[in-house]
Amino acid sequence: MSDEKKLPVKAEEEHHGSALEVAEPIPDPGMEPHEPRITDIDPKAADRVERQVSAMFGIATLLVLGACVAYFAIPRDSILEFGPLSGNANNMVIGLCIGLALFLIGAGAIQWAKKLMVDEEIAEDRHAAHSSPEQIAEITEAFKQGAAESGFGRRKMIRNSLIGALGVLGLPAIVLLRDLGPLPGRALYHTIWAKGIRVVNDVTNRPIKPSDLVVGQLVNGAPANLAPMQEEDPVAYQNARAKAAVIMVRIKPSEIRTRPGRENWGIDGILCYSKICTHVGCPISLYEQTTHHVLCPCHQSTFDLSDGAKVVFGPAARPLPQLPLALDSEGYLVAQSGFTEPVGPSFFERG
Repeated sequence: MSDEKKLPVKAEEEHHGSALEVAEPIPDPGMEPHEPRITDIDPKAADRVERQVSAMFGIATLLVLGACVAYFAIPRDSILEFGPLSGNANNMVIGLCIGLALFLIGAGAIQWAKKLMVDEEIAEDRHAAHSSPEQIAEITEAFKQGAAESGFGRRKMIRNSLIGALGVLGLPAIVLLRDLGPLPGRALYHTIWAKGIRVVNDVTNRPIKPSDLVVGQLVNGAPANLAPMQEEDPVAYQNARAKAAVIMVRIKPSEIRTRPGRENWGIDGILCYSKICTHVGCPISLYEQTTHHVLCPCHQSTFDLSDGAKVVFGPAARPLPQLPLALDSEGYLVAQSGFTEPVGPSFFERG
């Protein structure tokens, strides 16, 4: 009988089947003997590392606070020069402070893990994706043991300095929010419309009389005090124009469904509404005479101008604000007051 070639497989054959036990292709080398670190055998060395880590966290805290101070203390237009290189001093100091703070927090965490946390090699067999109740209990116990071995509760100097460094790390984000601009306050609620301001044609800038509009006509309008702002303050002009634009439409009085409290807001069927859609602020001017509906071209929000500009279709959450009208001594259309509600897209205080 010839000798059989040996395979790296152990086979156990039975009468009705076989079971194979496959050997590992590479022998398990095992674990090398554990070598203790100096911090494991010398308490003074461990305390020295603890002070080093705490110092890193403490310096990181000071750097974060320094970034906040630099934001206010260093002029925005100051320049730092390094030979042929130059840059904004405010930005450079803030960036360096925050960058170094993040580096020190990371370096301190690494030093803490390498020198003070328990240094013990373990091996674990691969297991199924799901965990059994026993495994969950074991993991929970391992977590508690790891927390105890990390010394987080025992080494209060490290713990408190890390909490302090991480706690102040969010301060620059709060401080830098100032760069987003001044807070709007109540500016979203008001426009430059006020009592007695004439309504002018948005194209010709001429004041409008009721006789200038016929039934079914829609005219784009603006406040008379808008045009002088164009040369005085172009930025303020654009902001004011974006909120003060209006549309005026003339509808047969018999077809108007007047909202309570607005009985005197129109003049002989002439109604005035904000031109800015209450969805996301697109300009509105697509008017359908037969239905008195005006359509926003952006997302098809549709408003019924004969019924208080209520929303009849689309994503807009509220009607177009209405501007109450009156006549001045010369017979021109003027505002009784400003808008009684915020114009433009809905925001966090509006539905």
